[in-house]
Amino acid sequence: MAEPLPPTRRNRASLTYKVRYAAQNPDRIKSYLARVARDLRFRLSSRDHVAYYRAVMKSDTAKNPEAAVGSRSHGRWLALGQMQFDYLRKHGLKPDDRMLEIGCGNLRAGWRFIDYLDPGNYYGIDISPDILLAAQNTLVRQELREKLPHLTLVNDLKLRFLPSGHFSVVHAHSVFSHSPLDVIDECLAHVGRVLAPDGFFDFTFDRTEGTEHHVLREDFYYRTETLISLAERHGFAARFMDDWEELPHGQSKIRVTHPA
Repeated sequence: MAEPLPPTRRNRASLTYKVRYAAQNPDRIKSYLARVARDLRFRLSSRDHVAYYRAVMKSDTAKNPEAAVGSRSHGRWLALGQMQFDYLRKHGLKPDDRMLEIGCGNLRAGWRFIDYLDPGNYYGIDISPDILLAAQNTLVRQELREKLPHLTLVNDLKLRFLPSGHFSVVHAHSVFSHSPLDVIDECLAHVGRVLAPDGFFDFTFDRTEGTEHHVLREDFYYRTETLISLAERHGFAARFMDDWEELPHGQSKIRVTHPA
């Protein structure tokens, strides 16, 4: 999933922003117009946002699986995965934790979690069959077959097939940044059931301090208070993770837990 720009008040969906950006970056006009054409084609052929973004991932993964999850280079793919892993280790991730990664992609961070966790303790889900095939290649390349990770294709974020109270850590990096509010609401409505009583759910998002908006229904920008309020309406305690802001990644993070 695509790597975001830093939090800002700019509305990237506005005509003013688009004209100014085109004037400053004429070399990117052709690629943007190609995205616009793809967006129109996928909108006409997709019944909902999951089907739409599955088509986006199929298109992007065919070109480069690492770029499809938002990494400009293999080095950046490795660095972003390491950053996610180090952050959760710092926040107490232990080998016996049972982890659910929503939007596991091609295991940019997932292979590190799999390697660290006890066998069978990693469960990755994604809406894209193409990126999950790429994830299998990552497992083979990193020689992690014996860790018995679970990789599962899903069509929504209701998590109906997963056991209640099972996961002590739930993680979603750069998933809500590509999701309309109804998809985020669906996830928050159901993730509490599978989250252990003392567990936590970390998710990143593209933060704006101005008008909430989306660009081609691929990139969504939310205010922090919108997502915290939504989490609280589903019975969670939610807090903005300030220490995550110190890292060079471009997204913001919120952690939700069951109330004490």
